[in-house]
Amino acid sequence: MTASATGRAPRRLGPHPGRLRAPFVAFASCTGLAFLVGALPWLSGDDPAQTVLRARAAERGADPEALQSIREELDLPADPVSGTLSWLGGAVRGDLGVSWVSGAPIAPDIASALGVSASLASFAAAVALATGILVLLPVLLRAVRTGRAGGRGADVTGALLASVPDFLLASVFLAVVAVRWDMAPTSGWEGPAHAVLPALALGLPAGGLLSRVLAGALAAALAESWVRTWRAIGFAPATMAVALLQRTLAVALPQVMLVFAGLLGASVMVETVFAVPGLGHTALVATLAQDLPKVQGAVAALVLVGLLAGGAGIAAHRALMGPALAASGLTPAVAITPAARRLPLVIGGALLLAIAVGLARDPEAITLAARLEAPSAAHPLGTDSLGRDLLARFGHGALLSAGAGVAVSLTALVVGAVLGVLGKRAQAGAADVLNALPPVLVGVLVAAAVGPSPAGAVAAVALVAWIPIAVHARTLAAEVRASGYHQAAIAGGAGRAWLLRRHLLPSVLPAVSRHALMRIPHNTLALAGLSFLGLGAPHDSPEWGAMLAESIRYVERAPWTVAVPALGLALLGVVASLVRTERR
Repeated sequence: MTASATGRAPRRLGPHPGRLRAPFVAFASCTGLAFLVGALPWLSGDDPAQTVLRARAAERGADPEALQSIREELDLPADPVSGTLSWLGGAVRGDLGVSWVSGAPIAPDIASALGVSASLASFAAAVALATGILVLLPVLLRAVRTGRAGGRGADVTGALLASVPDFLLASVFLAVVAVRWDMAPTSGWEGPAHAVLPALALGLPAGGLLSRVLAGALAAALAESWVRTWRAIGFAPATMAVALLQRTLAVALPQVMLVFAGLLGASVMVETVFAVPGLGHTALVATLAQDLPKVQGAVAALVLVGLLAGGAGIAAHRALMGPALAASGLTPAVAITPAARRLPLVIGGALLLAIAVGLARDPEAITLAARLEAPSAAHPLGTDSLGRDLLARFGHGALLSAGAGVAVSLTALVVGAVLGVLGKRAQAGAADVLNALPPVLVGVLVAAAVGPSPAGAVAAVALVAWIPIAVHARTLAAEVRASGYHQAAIAGGAGRAWLLRRHLLPSVLPAVSRHALMRIPHNTLALAGLSFLGLGAPHDSPEWGAMLAESIRYVERAPWTVAVPALGLALLGVVASLVRTERR
């Protein structure tokens, strides 16, 4: 009997090409990163031997004999290709080589740092998830009671948390909780007590961002047909709440795993503040010293965890959705109505007014007699450590900070939405590889190629900013493809362009657009971190991140110097969170 007679398609022999594509892309991404890191000295135009000599003894002259001795001692490669191939061959056997600076084996250091960072990232991810659920809880209870999502207070709370710089929280926790109140260790990593403050500093901002993703997922879940059916039948409120929370977490769990992988390497600032010997700090120090084997080992560990976390997020999504994801059991809502809000207009208007007034003042006028003055009639927001007017610097810095954050977020939205929607199957791949790299490390690599500059910092953040958007779009698109009406349209002969225009984009774009808006402060903070390290805006720049980094040392003596740029970031986050579209 033929396949046409039975109505069954002929069985495909061998693995499906789509299943081989993701591992190949992941392997190619990892290999490409290894070659990029291996080319670091050549990108910066330095002789690797001279770089090692500078790291070992900065005062020693780079005479030919000393450089030749180092080449022979470490067997330095003559070019990045041969050096990277040699390192990859050893890495496959479990040999990560020896440090160019200390000469010690790298594998034990990387394993120890990975254990520290994995523990810290796990605690921080738990804090983030708990924070996101707690912020969402009033909205969930209201949704169970009325059938409608909403809650301006939860929106504002989540936006404020997401807009707080983690290194600012870490500095405040260190100065107040650890030093002044003596309630926690100030540094090191010797037990769970040492993880409390760093995990809170990392997890609270991430939890604010997750709460906004959860809120969007809850609003979409409330528009699905099963919710109306369950309410009509009269299911108990507790049962409805648990089901809605499970449905909401199904969309957010891939983001939670992204948070875990991102925190693993992005905790450089917090690890530095609390002297935590984690992987992010190890990678940064090795990159600045151009200790290539150690950088390659750290990047390999970050990438491996990123791939595992990405795969775990996809598996968790499929497990929570159950048969509905494969049996056309979903009915995502597609009706979209704009949400008119007065609050973002009021806050945005106040923010724009402060920026306009600041732009009319001189941000560079130095008055040493007015150093660290509190807000007054002459200086409404006070002055900084050089007596410069903070209102003026706030206004001029807004163009650098908010403008760059908006540009990065728009780029991330376009790239992430396109790649997320066009991907046919949710699989761990290049996005998860790149997500494991902290913007700080990418910024160092970019700076090595083009030199430190604001444009290089923007490019570094943009290279990784699209990944959460793509994963969110990928998750939502998978649910749309599993819906009954989508399957019916395919059976009716609908083409890919029609499905994209009528089903995928209307269901995916509103949520990911809102997600991109919420990430404007996050991207601005990433730029601030690069400016803090001297890889972005100069330290005397009025850019909000540079202002924040410069003022942290005065947080106890003159808290307004920190509050001004932090408040700008917080207000930007609130406006970005409340300007949105809603599903009904």
